[in-house]
Amino acid sequence: MTATTDLGPVAWPPVPLRTERLVLRAAEARDRAAFVDLFASPEVGTYIGGAQPRDHLARVMPETPGQRPGFFVIDLDGEMIGAVTLDRRDAEPGEGQEREERPGHTPATAGPVELGFLLLPQAWGNGYAAEASEAALAWLAAALPGEPVTLRTQTANARAMRLASKLGFTEVERFEAYGAEQWSGVRPAHA
Repeated sequence: MTATTDLGPVAWPPVPLRTERLVLRAAEARDRAAFVDLFASPEVGTYIGGAQPRDHLARVMPETPGQRPGFFVIDLDGEMIGAVTLDRRDAEPGEGQEREERPGHTPATAGPVELGFLLLPQAWGNGYAAEASEAALAWLAAALPGEPVTLRTQTANARAMRLASKLGFTEVERFEAYGAEQWSGVRPAHA
């Protein structure tokens, strides 16, 4: 499945979202070094296909990474500690059908919104992923009432599995991909 960034008729970027400890905001150029650290981290890469080489990231990373609807920087005390994302996933075309590809257009067969999150290792274990995810999900519920949300992770990622349960995701299926067992869950729409 191919990720698209069309969340439909929502204003972007939104006013920064504030939680008890965090700010969820659009990415800025000052976040670039933290993005390189995030994607070059072996710990972060464990369940997402591995760390990317730092020198490669430094060459190819845009001046302001993450400039797209549904991409929130997780900010703690003025510093980026991670990101939470809401991406529309394309529905798989049925047999004999081809996927319609038009920039800025969500076809009628568009799939659900998928929640994703990545935090720098030094931010792990403090509840920031849950706090940021809850805020992003509340924003989505206000922006697109009635929209269900999915989440996928490796079953070996115990932290993500616990967070999925805490956020109210229920298992839809388990499957093999990327050489590991994957878990897919759904969170019912909240009006």
